[in-house]
Amino acid sequence: MNSTDRPFRSQLLATLGGIALVLAACSSSGATSAPSVAAPSAAAPNTSASAAAGGATHVVAVANGAAGAFLTGEGSKTLYVFTPDSKDTSTCVAACATKWPPFTIAAADTLKPDASVTGTLATFARPDGMLQVTVNGRPLYYYSGDAKAGDTTGEGVGGKWFVATPDGTLPSAAPSGRSY
Repeated sequence: MNSTDRPFRSQLLATLGGIALVLAACSSSGATSAPSVAAPSAAAPNTSASAAAGGATHVVAVANGAAGAFLTGEGSKTLYVFTPDSKDTSTCVAACATKWPPFTIAAADTLKPDASVTGTLATFARPDGMLQVTVNGRPLYYYSGDAKAGDTTGEGVGGKWFVATPDGTLPSAAPSGRSY
């Protein structure tokens, strides 16, 4: 080997080593039931194909309105929490889940909080096998009464439904509740 081949060989070996590391990382199996959570980005659309994960990317963002700062999901629709729920457990099933559809994703999907989301996003398996998204362990829902992005007509319903806050905390004082 002459001296002009050495830099080329070194570069080739370094490139092949890097490719091997990437392939090893991609093929490693860290099988869990929860989707990956990507780094925050405020400029991403609400849903886009995720070639790497084989699923969709679901952006959870923050909006501001009469109810204060709240989380939004698909189509920038408001997300809610139900106070009778406990950590990673939904008590809203059957007819309740029709009126208050759970925010669910597929196992291959990715959650992507925007920079304003300070709570921890995760998922848990519902009794029907779907993965429901949570903020700090609180299950998230949409409200069928919200007609468009930014509507918060579910705020305070029954004194148990509230907009999901960016940090995942519950309101300190329940607004006047209406029944559903």
